[in-house]
Amino acid sequence: MKVYISADIEGITGVVHTAQSAWPGGDYERARKWMAADVNAAIEGALSAGTTDIVVNDAHGDMRNLIIDDLHPAADLISGAPKDVAMLHRLDSSFDLVFFVGYHTRTGKRDGIINHTYSGAVVSELQLNGNVMGEIGLNAATAGELGVPVGLVTGDSATVEEALDLLGQVETVAVKEGSGRYAALCKHPERAHQEIWKAAESAVARASTFTPFKLVPPIELQLRFPRTPMADACELIPGVQRLDDLAVCYKAASMVEAYKLMQALITLAHASRPSP
Repeated sequence: MKVYISADIEGITGVVHTAQSAWPGGDYERARKWMAADVNAAIEGALSAGTTDIVVNDAHGDMRNLIIDDLHPAADLISGAPKDVAMLHRLDSSFDLVFFVGYHTRTGKRDGIINHTYSGAVVSELQLNGNVMGEIGLNAATAGELGVPVGLVTGDSATVEEALDLLGQVETVAVKEGSGRYAALCKHPERAHQEIWKAAESAVARASTFTPFKLVPPIELQLRFPRTPMADACELIPGVQRLDDLAVCYKAASMVEAYKLMQALITLAHASRPSP
């Protein structure tokens, strides 16, 4: 059994604010420890069910959040950026399951802690084949194209709701319940880690029951931005079409192509942000 863990930070136990999710936030160093603890609980649960090969991809921000000394020694770590197919770098069909640990819900989802879609600064909405998606859908569809199903999703209660609506009966753990975007009722880490451990163990035991989440190509990627200069810049890319004042679209032959193009458009939109 081979498991891939894509780890974000906004959905980690105890994280409720951007001061905890990125440097130079005052609580960032503590949150890095909390991130490793949630990931280690998933690793230990997978190992207890017989997993022999685990790869963890640091999938948040600059992707250098996990301190390798803090990670369980049974796992290998992918660290740093940029990476092609960033949050799923080096995932391939040799893996049996993918876990999304510490994930958050999409932009605009009520009571989702630090809710956003890939880049809160530039992405107002992302659609795939006409359906609004967050990072759960984006990454599940990319993994599904490679034949790898999602077995576990951890995050806040809004994230769990999004995962169950989209993916069906995957294993989930809600480590906190949001009250708006920056406040939550958080489980104590010991209890949260026990639940993640058990859910990871169950996911591996149930691996044969999960179905990869697949979209039918061609994949129509739509991105909506908060400011017109972002769409202006993205429209310059050959093949990208302008939909309206703030949105562009692109038809890709595969999810991997759509993912890479999305990263390029978001990078370009960031560079085109106007002054307030």
